[in-house]
Amino acid sequence: MFRGVMPALVTPFRDGQVDEAAFVALVERQIAAGVHGLVPVGTTGETATLNHDEHRRVVELCVQTARGRVPVIAGAGSNSTAEAIELTRHAKTVGADAALVVTPYYNRPSQEGLYAHYQAINDAVQLPVLVYNVPGRTSVDISNEILARLAILPNIVGIKDATGDLGRASGQRVECGEDWVMLSGNDDAGLGYMAHGGHGCISVTCNVAPEACAQFYNDALAGQWQGALYGQDRLIRLHKALFSDASPAPTKFALAHLGLCLEDVRLPIVPASEASRAEVLAGMRDAGLI
Repeated sequence: MFRGVMPALVTPFRDGQVDEAAFVALVERQIAAGVHGLVPVGTTGETATLNHDEHRRVVELCVQTARGRVPVIAGAGSNSTAEAIELTRHAKTVGADAALVVTPYYNRPSQEGLYAHYQAINDAVQLPVLVYNVPGRTSVDISNEILARLAILPNIVGIKDATGDLGRASGQRVECGEDWVMLSGNDDAGLGYMAHGGHGCISVTCNVAPEACAQFYNDALAGQWQGALYGQDRLIRLHKALFSDASPAPTKFALAHLGLCLEDVRLPIVPASEASRAEVLAGMRDAGLI
C-alpha cells in the first residue's frame, strides 16, 4: 500500500489560523499530479506549533478531501507515549490509513525504551504504524536491531528514514524482512535510497513539484534508472534550496510564489531569508516550475 512519493504536507495559515480552503486545494493539486499518498501534520506541517484541535482537524480534512483516492498517513508522534497513542487512535477513528510516529524527542530514551514506546502503540491501536527516525531533530537514533524486533509486531509496518545512512537501508531489508516498508525522509538521497531497496519517500519537495516527484518515483519503482537519474538532476537544486532556511519557510515561500497559499509560518519559524528565496527560485527554475 505504501509506495512511491507522498508529500509531507505544509499546513497553510491565514490570519493566524489554519487556512482550510488552501489546504484542501493543496491536497487536490497533489492528487491530480499523481502522488501515491499524503502525509498531514508531520514536521513540514508545523505540527509542533499546532494545538491539538488544529492537529486533529487537519488530519480529518486530509482524509475527507482524499476520499480514499490515495492513502493518508497521519502524523501522530509525541515524546509522550500516552499522547502518541491518543493521536494514533484519532487517526484511526477519522479514517487515516496509517500513522507516522516519530521517535520520542528530548526525552532521549534508551533502545529498550524506544521498543517499549512502539510496542505500546502497537498494542493499543489496530492501525499500521510507520516509525519516523530523524536523529538530527530528536537526538535519538533507533537501531536496526530494535526495528527488526518491531517488525515482528503486527501493526509496526515500516519506517520513514531521515538518517541519510544509505547502508542502513540495505541492512534493514535483511533484518526486517521483505514486507517491511522503507520510505526515505530525505529528498536529496531519494535515488540512492531506492537503489538500496527503498519503496518511496515522504517528501518535502513534492509540495512544490508534485508532478516531477511522482515521475521520479514511478521511474525508480519501475527500474527505469536513466529516467530516475534525469529526475534527480532536475530536482536536486530544489531539494537543497528547500532546506536553505528553517523548514518549512522556504517551501511556503515557493508555494506562495506559485500563488497556492500564503507564506505565513508560526514562531519560532520565521519567513525565509532573502538568500534562501533566491536559492528557492533558482531551484524552481531548474525544475521547470517557473
